[in-house]
Amino acid sequence: MASRTQTQTLRRQPVDPSRTYDYLYDPVHHVASERDHARATFKAHTSSDRVKRVPNYKTMFSELRHHPRFQMRLEVTDPVPKFISRQWRGYADQQRESMLRYKTFNYDPAVVIPDKTFGNAEVTGRNRYKYAKRPMIPFLQQVPPEVLLATARQDPLATQEQAHVERPPTPPTKTIETQTDYRDSEAQTDPYTPEYVVQPGTAPELLTLATLSYGRGLPAGLAEVEMIERARAKRAWEATLPPLNDMSQLDKRRKMMDEMERKEWALREQEIEKLQEARLEVLKNLLKQREENHQDLNVKRLDKLWSKKQKVKESRIRKIRNEHIKTIRKLTEKRRNVEGKLERRKIINDFTEPGSQTYAPLTRIGVFLDRGSEQYVVKSRHLATYQGLLELEASLPDFVTAPRIKAPKPKTVTKAGFIKRKYRQERELIELHEALKEAKHKGVEEKKPLRFLQKIEKPVPRPPTPSVDIPSEAEEERELATIFLQQVIRGRAIQNMMFEGKEKRIELINELRSTHALQEAEQIEKKQEMTTTLALQRQRRLHEHKESLVDESLANVEGSSVGHMLDFLSKELVRLQEERRIHAFSMLAERERRIREAEESGRRQVEERRRREQDEIFKQVIKVHQNSVDTYLENIIMGSIDSTADIQARREVQELAVKINDVAYEVEDKRNQLESQEIVADLVHCFLLPEVQKSTMREKVKNNQRKYLLAAHKEIHKTGEGLIDMNARTDVNTATDSKDTAGSSSTTDKPSTS
Repeated sequence: MASRTQTQTLRRQPVDPSRTYDYLYDPVHHVASERDHARATFKAHTSSDRVKRVPNYKTMFSELRHHPRFQMRLEVTDPVPKFISRQWRGYADQQRESMLRYKTFNYDPAVVIPDKTFGNAEVTGRNRYKYAKRPMIPFLQQVPPEVLLATARQDPLATQEQAHVERPPTPPTKTIETQTDYRDSEAQTDPYTPEYVVQPGTAPELLTLATLSYGRGLPAGLAEVEMIERARAKRAWEATLPPLNDMSQLDKRRKMMDEMERKEWALREQEIEKLQEARLEVLKNLLKQREENHQDLNVKRLDKLWSKKQKVKESRIRKIRNEHIKTIRKLTEKRRNVEGKLERRKIINDFTEPGSQTYAPLTRIGVFLDRGSEQYVVKSRHLATYQGLLELEASLPDFVTAPRIKAPKPKTVTKAGFIKRKYRQERELIELHEALKEAKHKGVEEKKPLRFLQKIEKPVPRPPTPSVDIPSEAEEERELATIFLQQVIRGRAIQNMMFEGKEKRIELINELRSTHALQEAEQIEKKQEMTTTLALQRQRRLHEHKESLVDESLANVEGSSVGHMLDFLSKELVRLQEERRIHAFSMLAERERRIREAEESGRRQVEERRRREQDEIFKQVIKVHQNSVDTYLENIIMGSIDSTADIQARREVQELAVKINDVAYEVEDKRNQLESQEIVADLVHCFLLPEVQKSTMREKVKNNQRKYLLAAHKEIHKTGEGLIDMNARTDVNTATDSKDTAGSSSTTDKPSTS
């Protein structure tokens, strides 16, 4: 038999240059501008990675086009976490560059440029491969197996020139596969093991574990630890063996090796027993699982049969009930009209009774009043959930959730119709004011209406009610007799038609009777077959009855358990719903209580402020009244004092005048010329000379103050004239500049004074 060789070609997996969302969370990936960021975002949203194949379980193994095996569906979940920002990461750099440019050109020392921060490079951690290179050791650089097993890509019979011409150019860049925590879609491969060099003459213990790899012994468990301990014990035992060159201890070496071999066989037997026990345990679990699966299948089959029987039973019960309702309805209709009298339709009764066919037609006639009523059912999250109710309450205006309560006005009238005593005067004043206003507007008093006589207006007479002529009993009996006669005639006509058909086909009937009489033997055989089939059907019914009894008992047991479970679950659900509803009501009541307490406190503060204002107003009014009383009394007292003083002064003046007149008359009688001149001189000295002295003194003071006034006027006019001269000079200069003549410039040398 010839040996067969097989060559296997190992292909490298193509490396994906970047993932879909690398522009968001890969620190190495950088986007040049905001436009490129938007382009990458659009590319990520429209990529085909989000399109998934979802199998259709009903047509999973179909090969037909109109019954596809799967359908394409867009993945709804967002693969990017919420804590990752979706903005372009170059905004911070742009802001820093703009601040640096502003500080450079405007020399603003107040602007603080943030420092550029760099993350941890992790040179000795997971990014070590970026800063290290594989050592170039000749005897460790083994040829990879894909080179040995790869097929020849060149023609072995081609010349070197052809091979040199056909050789593709070396690319400027190469894509190298690297092992990281981010590029392999969270699928960890075998851990990296660095290459090593063994020092000659040494045998590290770690090399004994070279057969172990990740997933096959690593990470080490209890079995691997026991294996390592046994290997160490065996190496220690080998070290204690006597050497082979010592011929005197060969028997001892043989005995030690036999003893070790027996120990290894005993250990091997223990391992085999453990393995067999594990297999037996697995087999038990598999058998138990198979029994459970069979039991589940039986339960499902019984459930299916029970549901099928229940559906058949429900359909039969529904049919029997419908037939019962139909029969009862027919019997009721027949009993309502036993005599078979004709009744005309009463339109008035149809429109006056709410349960008639006009207002409430029956569904069996074909009228469905509530058809399409589902479109008016409001299905909203704001009405079905508590969170929706809170959102709806937050969207409502304030006057809905917090109504403004107005204080009720005091009732001035009692229940009996009498006005209360404290409001009676106000009511009389209001009525008087209204009467005065009406008298002022009208001027003429209207006549008072009669007190006891009232005019009673008669209502408009109703139109006559339409009526229908009631037929007489004779006409009704005649009509019933006519209908009965028509029924008899029609029945007789149908009977005659049947008799005529029988007479026409009498020969065919006789022939059929003769043929059937000849087939009596066949009829006997058919009767025997019929009896056998009936017996088989009877046995089948008995068997089905037994199965139905078994199914019914099983259904009762299952129904009771399922019913108890559903009853418990429904009660728990109702309890949870009631608990949530009570919690919601308590929260709403607490919120309403707080709102009302706040409103009550605000109302109390307003009332206290009003009370203080009214007390202050009352104090001020009382103070005004007290001041007015004081001023009134003071005016009275002052007036009385002035009048009494005036009267007293007049009386004293009159008395003095009388005395002075008496003295003057006596002096006049005794006076001579010299005394008259002395009196005149005294009058001049007492009245004229003091007045002249006062006028001279006033003139002196006026002359002394005049020099100060003149100095002040001079200073004021001096500064004012300077300002006037400056303003006049500027006006003249502007006037001369506006003119084109050169001779008018000499006029500006003299300032104009005004």
